[in-house]
Amino acid sequence: MVERPPEGLFVFLGLRAHFCFWRRELKLMAAALRERLVALVEPLLGQLGYELVDLEYSPSQGRGALRIFIDRPAGVGLDDCERVSREVSARLDVEDPIPAAYTLEVSSPGEDRVLRTRAHFDRFVGSRVFVELAAPREGRRRYTGVLQSVTDEGIALEVDRQTVGVPFREIGKARLAIDHGLAPNSPRGPAKGRPRASSGAARR
Repeated sequence: MVERPPEGLFVFLGLRAHFCFWRRELKLMAAALRERLVALVEPLLGQLGYELVDLEYSPSQGRGALRIFIDRPAGVGLDDCERVSREVSARLDVEDPIPAAYTLEVSSPGEDRVLRTRAHFDRFVGSRVFVELAAPREGRRRYTGVLQSVTDEGIALEVDRQTVGVPFREIGKARLAIDHGLAPNSPRGPAKGRPRASSGAARR
């Protein structure tokens, strides 16, 4: 007599597959929304004289949060954050890319600022950076070292006295690495001690 698997097993596997499918769909939707927001915000910031360091959107059942991190050569203060908040709010009111209530937060990047574009990496050659790969390489996913060079294809890090090449396509996220008592190199001097300014406003 052939034993039949319990019916509950099929239900469990079906629900698990359904959950995994929707989880992938949500990730794709979040990535598409982020790309649209960057496309809307980055040119506007350039016109205002600011650099888009990073952008994060966190949805919520109540009120989501859109966080924008900005910078400029002279540094960022509260007045800068409030100005950008007003201008970005006006643009988003017209384009309406987020179909839900959310809070807009504009901040300076802080010491451990994100490195998102080639220009970001170029600016901080010689600094210590933290890089997390999108997928592990030979069992290792995280590297912290001195940023030696940048090319169109990727970056080179000095890690434990070894040179490690990382193509841009393999980078999941990267940021400046802050050591206790040691500030990263920067065209405008050490970043240590720079205050983080921020401004927030509820939308809808």
